[in-house]
Amino acid sequence: MLSTQIRYQKGVGPKLASVLSKIGIETIEDLLYHFPREYEDRRNPVQVSKLEFGKDALIRVEVVKVSASRTKRNFSITKGTVKDASGSVRAIWFNQPYLIRILKAGTLLCMYGKLERDPYSGEVLFNPRDHEVINNSNSSDLIVPKYPLTEGITQRMMRRIVKVALNEKLNTVVDTMPKSIKEKFRLEDLQWSILSLHFPSDLKHVQPARRRLAFDELLRFQLGLMYNRKKLDESKGIRFKIESELVNMFRGRLPFKFTGAQKRALDEILADMGSSRVMNRLLQGDVGCGKTVVALYSMVVAVANGYQAAIMAPTEILANQHYKKIKSLVDDIGIEVALLTGSEKASRKGVFKKLKEGVPLILVGTHALMEEKVEFGRLGLVVIDEQHRFGVEQRLKLREKGRDIDLLVMTATPIPRTLALTLYGDLDRSIINEMPPGRTRTMTRFVREQEREKLYDFIGGQVKIGRQVYVVCPLVEESEKLDLKAAEDEVKSLGKVFPQFKIGLVHGRMKGEQKDRIMSDFLAGNVNILVSTTIIEVGIDVPNSTIMVIEHCERFGLSQLHQLRGRIGRGQEQSYCFLVGNPLSDTARARIEAMLRTTDGFSIAEADLKLRGPGEFFGTSQSGLPNFRVADIIRDEDIIRQAREAASLLLQNDFDISDLNIKLWGSKLE
Repeated sequence: MLSTQIRYQKGVGPKLASVLSKIGIETIEDLLYHFPREYEDRRNPVQVSKLEFGKDALIRVEVVKVSASRTKRNFSITKGTVKDASGSVRAIWFNQPYLIRILKAGTLLCMYGKLERDPYSGEVLFNPRDHEVINNSNSSDLIVPKYPLTEGITQRMMRRIVKVALNEKLNTVVDTMPKSIKEKFRLEDLQWSILSLHFPSDLKHVQPARRRLAFDELLRFQLGLMYNRKKLDESKGIRFKIESELVNMFRGRLPFKFTGAQKRALDEILADMGSSRVMNRLLQGDVGCGKTVVALYSMVVAVANGYQAAIMAPTEILANQHYKKIKSLVDDIGIEVALLTGSEKASRKGVFKKLKEGVPLILVGTHALMEEKVEFGRLGLVVIDEQHRFGVEQRLKLREKGRDIDLLVMTATPIPRTLALTLYGDLDRSIINEMPPGRTRTMTRFVREQEREKLYDFIGGQVKIGRQVYVVCPLVEESEKLDLKAAEDEVKSLGKVFPQFKIGLVHGRMKGEQKDRIMSDFLAGNVNILVSTTIIEVGIDVPNSTIMVIEHCERFGLSQLHQLRGRIGRGQEQSYCFLVGNPLSDTARARIEAMLRTTDGFSIAEADLKLRGPGEFFGTSQSGLPNFRVADIIRDEDIIRQAREAASLLLQNDFDISDLNIKLWGSKLE
């Protein structure tokens, strides 16, 4: 019954069903799990005589009289006198002409709003933000739910529909949670929790009801992650031989020594590869900490054992950089490196043939690696760079290109602990929390528009002594709606300020060859100032670039600002990041303060998650984040931990996972 289409629910029908579908309500179950965002407590209304100017208040009143009028610009105004036992007050409603038919003398109202003074007439008026007529059907509703809505449905309509559905269908909701788990973690009954979240008889019931439903979601998700992990642990992986002549040659040719953190991470990766279990590991570290060379070491081990290794990057620019860097480090020891991207057409057939024949090599590519025509004959290791740019389905899809292959996922976006438990609960984690020696901490400064001349003087002085500069703009073309500097206009503007310097432009609308040519010129030092959109956020490594200017910094997310700052400070010279903008909102100012306060990626990530929430933290379309209805991965850290413990207990006791009808990333687990 819960899977019944919502249009068949009493009081809905096809027309209202199409409205409800806009907020994700397609079935009866969707409706029952569409919970209020807040509650209006009508148990203690304020007396009219005790209303205070500018202070939100709830009043329960009787309508004395109502009149309607229109302004010169044809706006409708409804005014009325309302009273309670303590006194009366004038109320005003704007652009609701239909109220004249509803608000008759003697009508009982519940109104939520504030007392204000009309700026023109000086009249004292109660301005209701919300109101509801009190009748026999709702006179007992003293705690009123407020739902997320869309155009075409009101709070009253939603409450009525939900009430009918609860009365008719709540008894069909089956609680599949094992009794032992409910007792151990003190969880409330499921039906009681659903009812209490919609229509609580007391506000103190909301939290335990919410906790039960959040626990359900998090337990299902953690069970899915652990089930996948258990299946991987039970499957026999490739037992790679770690030491070999080829690996020794590679290690001996590295022009630097690993940091302690790199050694620790590499030891953990090699221990996985040397065991018979399948590796499923996340390699996490800030921009510039040396993750790629650690991943390359593991790929060399795979090739030395006669297997193929693949690394997938989110952009062609980054894939090209990986290709060149990897090729320069392994070319002279006889390891073949191939490149496969959307624009690399010429050499595709030859690459496909070698892959299918199982020729040991390292393949570098983009999403193109997941194409059906890409067949690996002997794939042993997959490395995914910047995991947050790919959905979880893509991670699983690439893994299916081989049999029991090892997986190494890399990200330069520091993942806060709660998010890691939720999103990467099925992965072991290695963290590189140390920078290579000789790196200097980037100095970060906020620059107001009136200080721009000083900034340009500083940039001119730095370029004269051989340094290079990034200037990042949020748009490619000027927008009439947003007063933002466009990258193309910025090139012209900087050309007038610095006529003696070579200025380049790179943005997402350019063809791959154009981008590569300009980036190559910048890397070679033939371009002094590179104006760019955020495509340089990931992967471009130019040690001589020591200045990053971010225009309209208030338009960027905090993690994005941190990623951009990570593009500089890659050499031994002092680097500078200048945040230029006009932050008007509290959130924008908080981002800038966090950037000025710390360069620690984990601190930045925690702050960003709190400021923006998990959906925006990665970008909703590619994050792979589960769509929780109740659980909040920021505030529910304790519940996440308890759900993980419960999932572990259930799997240890051979709990039948199908009993919970678990859906993980859109596909039911068998």
